[in-house]
Amino acid sequence: MWELMRAVGTGLAMLLPLTNPVSTVAVMLGLSRGMSDQQRKRQALLCSCYVFAIMTIAFYAGQAVMGVFGITISGLRIAGGLIVGFIGFRMLFPDERDAPEVEHRSEELQLRQKQDIAFIPLAMPTTAGPGTIALLIGTAATMADERPFSPWVMQVAPVVVFVLVSVILLLCLRSASAIIRLLGQSGVDALSRLMGFLLACMGVQFVINGVLDIIQDYPFVN
Repeated sequence: MWELMRAVGTGLAMLLPLTNPVSTVAVMLGLSRGMSDQQRKRQALLCSCYVFAIMTIAFYAGQAVMGVFGITISGLRIAGGLIVGFIGFRMLFPDERDAPEVEHRSEELQLRQKQDIAFIPLAMPTTAGPGTIALLIGTAATMADERPFSPWVMQVAPVVVFVLVSVILLLCLRSASAIIRLLGQSGVDALSRLMGFLLACMGVQFVINGVLDIIQDYPFVN
């Protein structure tokens, strides 16, 4: 049991800084304007389930899936960066229908209710992004080669870690409604634009990291 606890603790120490649930909450605050508490809770639950599924697939089948489609970590970083950057620019420069003065219209409220932000961008790439996927794929390969724990621990620990990370994320996202009530609509609008700027910066950085990876992997590019 002690070995299992040590493995789970190591996994949490590796994953939590990368998944960073607090940053996911900040993104959700910016994207969930116009949603009811029930809708936010649903998005939080879906996001947590998606994150668990992404981490599980990346750990157990990540190398095989990427190999079949010929996807590299560099490509994953660049694609994730483009998605994050696009969402960030949309938050920075919302179109007219996103303005607070027209949000009371029933048509717009119905449109808001149909929005699904749980998978993109909350689950991927904000929480389980290229860095998290790369870490999981690398860790799976390392564990298969070195076998640092008992076989049963290596089977149980990853699932326990993924469940704990998903639960922590769910608890953090469930607090978003309380934060929105505290900030008010004007505060949420300001935070939304700030998060849009940060997301745009993150997207550009993802692309830069992907390009740098390509340069390192293919020195002849120099």
